[in-house]
Amino acid sequence: MRAVTWQGPEHVSVEDAPDPIIQQPTDAVIRVTSTAICGSDLHLYEVLGPFMTPGDVIGHEPMGIVEEIGAGVTHVRPGDRVVVPFTISCGRCTMCEQALPSQCETTQVTEYGTGAALLGYSKLYGQVPGGQAEYLRVPHADYGLMKVGTELPDENYLFLSDILPTAWQAVQYAGVPEHRTLVVLGLGPVGQFSARIGRHLGARVFGVDPVPERRALAERYGIEVFDLSEGTVGEIREETQGRGPDAVLDAVGMEAEDSPVGGLAQTLVGKLPDVVARPLMEHAGVDRLAALHTALDLVRRGGTVSLAGVYGGAASPMPLLTMFDKQLQLRMGQCNVRSWTDELLPLVEDPADPLGVGDLVTHRLPLEEAAVGYDLFQKKHDGCIKVVLDPTIVPAPTIAPTPTIAPTQTH
Repeated sequence: MRAVTWQGPEHVSVEDAPDPIIQQPTDAVIRVTSTAICGSDLHLYEVLGPFMTPGDVIGHEPMGIVEEIGAGVTHVRPGDRVVVPFTISCGRCTMCEQALPSQCETTQVTEYGTGAALLGYSKLYGQVPGGQAEYLRVPHADYGLMKVGTELPDENYLFLSDILPTAWQAVQYAGVPEHRTLVVLGLGPVGQFSARIGRHLGARVFGVDPVPERRALAERYGIEVFDLSEGTVGEIREETQGRGPDAVLDAVGMEAEDSPVGGLAQTLVGKLPDVVARPLMEHAGVDRLAALHTALDLVRRGGTVSLAGVYGGAASPMPLLTMFDKQLQLRMGQCNVRSWTDELLPLVEDPADPLGVGDLVTHRLPLEEAAVGYDLFQKKHDGCIKVVLDPTIVPAPTIAPTPTIAPTQTH
C-alpha cells in the first residue's frame, strides 16, 4: 500500500509500506477514504524528530470502510463505514470505565511514562502505524471503531476521530455553559470548533488569531474576533467589565509564534542527534508558552483556563504566584474521544450543521500530494485551515513538455 511516512524534520514522503493484517482478535483493517492532517502532526514534522524513525507511517484522523475484522469484533462487519479515534483504548480497564480512555491502562506506553497509545504518533505513544495511508490496522477496534451512516459526505464524520471531540472536551473543561464569556486563543481547526461549540452552548465567544482568513471564518459563526496585537488583552478586558473573561481556551499549545526563547530551544533540540535530544526533551524540554501565559493573564480571577493545544515540555516555567493569587482552575489533557462521540454524532448529522463541519476543509488533496499538504498547513498559505488527504483520488499524470526540434537547415 501507499502511505505517508516521516523521513526527517519537515520532510514527509509517500512510500510503499506493508499492507496491514489482523494481528489480534480485537483488530480490524479498514480501507481509508479520508485522512486529515492535524496540528499535532506538525509537532512530529517540526519538533518531535528525536522520537521518530525514518519510515514511520503517520496520521491519526482517518475514516473508511471495514475490510476485515478479528473474531473479537462484533459490532461492525466488512463493508461498514467507520471513523477511527486517534486514541487506542481497550474500553474495559479502570481508566476506560472512568471515561478516561486516553489514559487506558491496557495500552499505556510505560517505557516513556505516557498515556494510551496513539495512531501514528512517535515512540512516545507506541509507534503504531498511522492512518495517512491506503489501509489501516485498527487495534482494539471492538471498542474504538465508530460505525456511521452512508448518506453524508466524509467531512460530516471525519472530525469525530480527533479535533471535534478535542474541541468539545476543551469547552466542557472551560466550564461552558456555566461560564458565560469564553476567549479562544488560536483559530486553527480545533480553535474554530471550540469557538463554535462555545456559541452553540450559549456563551459569548471571543476569538484571537493573527491570520485574517481564520478570523473571517470564525466571524461567520458569531464569534467576536481580534488579531494578535499588544492591545488585544486590554480590548477584551474592556468587553468584560474590566475583569477578563470567565474562561480562556488555549488552542495554540507549544506552536505559539511569539515565543522566541522556546522556539529557539525547540529548533536546536530538533537538530541534535537523537541520543542527545531525547533526554533533553524528556527532562529539560521548554515549550513556546506565549499563548498559555496570555491565557493566564487574561482570564478573570477565579476563572478557568482550558488547554486544548498540545504541550510537551518537561521543564516549562509557570507563573505560579499569579495562578495562585488569581485562584485559577487549570484543566487539560489528551482527548477522551469515545466519551464524547455519542453526544456529537447527532450534531454532525443535523442538516443545519450547527458546528460547521461542512466548511472547515479548505484543501482536499490526493494522498500522493501529502508533502504539499503539510507545507500548506504549516505555512498557512493559500488560506489553508484544514487539509484532508484522499487515497481514492488518482493524481493527474505529469505530462512532460514536448521538446522543441530545431528546423532543418538547408545550405
